[in-house]
Amino acid sequence: MKPQILALFAGSLLSASVFAQVSVSDPWIRATVPAQKVTGAFMRVQSATPARLLGVQTEVAGRAELHEMAMEGQTMRMRGVESIELPAGKPVNLASGGYHVMLMDLKRQVKEGENVDLTLQVQDAAGKRQDVKLSVPVKPLTYSAHSGH
Repeated sequence: MKPQILALFAGSLLSASVFAQVSVSDPWIRATVPAQKVTGAFMRVQSATPARLLGVQTEVAGRAELHEMAMEGQTMRMRGVESIELPAGKPVNLASGGYHVMLMDLKRQVKEGENVDLTLQVQDAAGKRQDVKLSVPVKPLTYSAHSGH
């Protein structure tokens, strides 16, 4: 009986790793001042197979959107995007000055030292959706990610 239970357990671990196609590293959210209604979330996202980041959800904000900063002539502009491509095996930085997550209509102040739950919605090339749940640390207003981020 024990070998069967061990095999079942090992099989469940294997199947869990098959579905864990997306990994996130170095996530953080910028802290806010009391009346502030917008902040950013930043991280590095990598998918083992081709996929797209479709959206983000969190309880602390009325809306969470994917955004991109891009130069238009001599002006840097921010705009919402429907999705962000995640090429197989290549990390995609969600960082200040490029793609990032905007948390808007904040329901409360986001304070340094706390963690905020975020859920990333990802879709693979076959159309299968996966939720990636994160507990993201809040960094000081003055925090700047290291140069590789």
